[in-house]
Amino acid sequence: MQIHPYRPADLAEMAALFYDTVHTVNAADYTPRQLDAWATGQIDLATWDASLRAHLSLVAEEGGRIVGFGDLDVVNGYLDRLYVHKDFQRRGVATALCDRLEAAAPGRVYTHASITARPFFEKRGYWVCKEQQVERCGELLTNFVMETAGVTVSHGLKIKKLGTGIFRIC
Repeated sequence: MQIHPYRPADLAEMAALFYDTVHTVNAADYTPRQLDAWATGQIDLATWDASLRAHLSLVAEEGGRIVGFGDLDVVNGYLDRLYVHKDFQRRGVATALCDRLEAAAPGRVYTHASITARPFFEKRGYWVCKEQQVERCGELLTNFVMETAGVTVSHGLKIKKLGTGIFRIC
């Protein structure tokens, strides 16, 4: 697997991967109507391109095929998108992308994780700040605001946030 910076030539394949991933991988956690609202198949490619160019955006390829992508707003630490092709789930693609994106963040990283993605982020040391309902095309979808401490912990220790500025190392 190779990871490279986003190129505008990647956009159409990334948009197709996004649609297919949402409609297959997330189908266990969201209704068909919610999936249609989340990924309509009508992406504004110019808006996506501008956003991907403004962020640190990385693309994972294997055999000349895009197998995942992610992007981070390095100014505020927002991990915006992270999607892995349905046939490449649990092969380290998301981990490799996140490792590189998180390393570029100046401090904490936060994201709005789907029900499906929540366990992945929890394993990476993110915790849920809040559960929320977001509206997309008239449908409510549950997601989770999750964040890291921006602190590296070694020797198998984990950080748990107990409150604002209060952490427990276990």
